[in-house]
Amino acid sequence: MLHVDIPTAGNFANLSALRADFCISIYLEATPLSQDSDSTRIALKSAVRQARQQLEQGGFDPDRREAALARIEALDGNYNFWRLQANSLAVLATADGLHVFRLANRLKATVQVADRFHLKPLLRAITFSHHAYVLALSQKAVRLVELFADLPAVEVSVDGLPPPSADAVDKSTPEGRDNDDSIHNAEHQNRLLEKYAAEIDAVLGPVLKEKEAPLILAATGRLAPVYRAANSYSRLLPHGIEHSPDRISAAELAQAARPILEIWHQTQMGEIRELYDSRAGQSRTTTDLSDAARAATFGAIEILIVDLDIEKHGTINEETGAISFAEAATASSYDIVDEIAGRALATGARVLAARATDIPGGSGLAAILRYPM
Repeated sequence: MLHVDIPTAGNFANLSALRADFCISIYLEATPLSQDSDSTRIALKSAVRQARQQLEQGGFDPDRREAALARIEALDGNYNFWRLQANSLAVLATADGLHVFRLANRLKATVQVADRFHLKPLLRAITFSHHAYVLALSQKAVRLVELFADLPAVEVSVDGLPPPSADAVDKSTPEGRDNDDSIHNAEHQNRLLEKYAAEIDAVLGPVLKEKEAPLILAATGRLAPVYRAANSYSRLLPHGIEHSPDRISAAELAQAARPILEIWHQTQMGEIRELYDSRAGQSRTTTDLSDAARAATFGAIEILIVDLDIEKHGTINEETGAISFAEAATASSYDIVDEIAGRALATGARVLAARATDIPGGSGLAAILRYPM
């Protein structure tokens, strides 16, 4: 059965800031089909063995090592956890805590141990993930549909939504009115629609704010502009689905929404490329890994675009941002691009995942700086 945990930028920043004697990062392929979850459980047991081997080679305290591994192993007996899965599983553990995310993205299996979590795979779930919501709105019904990159769309149950506005409109429309009364009645109906839209926005606002995902409006007639006027959610996209949603399934809404999401993504990348080009002449851009590491350390990155398929292991000095490269991943090194992204997010930068061909300069990383370095 499908269940997805979408990490927010705040989740990522908190996890990125965490330091410990060791941090275990496990990413596995999974399946939303409950009857097939045994393969993921077996893969998790294998990942625990790999993590134990890395911890033993690193010479970490045995009691703390086993405490961390026990937290992961306890998942095996959690029936409800395995009943609700998605396409990938992220398990992040220390001796003192456990963080688990069920993700829509299809991620490569990996096990890493370092003094910080390996979080780059989570960036795929945060940036350009094709995770979004569709608000299917009519006078007959209100539905909130959640979209994922590689999973079927699902309707989300939201408590507190108002009853259909058609009920109120019908009750307020007596028969046999003359023209003046009809005009008055039309104004009254508009006020009812405005009240209806405001009540929906008041309920959905807190729900959507926690998710930080784009919202696409599916509505027609007067209700579309009325809701846009009432909306307070900053991620409502300017383009919507201009068909009555009453007889459209969640899957059909998702199909109609994906081109709108793609246009939004392309528009964002186009604007960022234009900004990059304008800042390049001001010495406020870089595609150099060492320069980006220093800029991230000093909070100088405004926007960071990374190709998440590149991996460079080593360490970055906490004070100077200087990079020391490593030949291979070890418990004393980590993914440098991952660390740059984490430091940038921690200082308020916007971090985007992109294809290498979409990154300015043709590099695996590009940064737009707040000031010249």
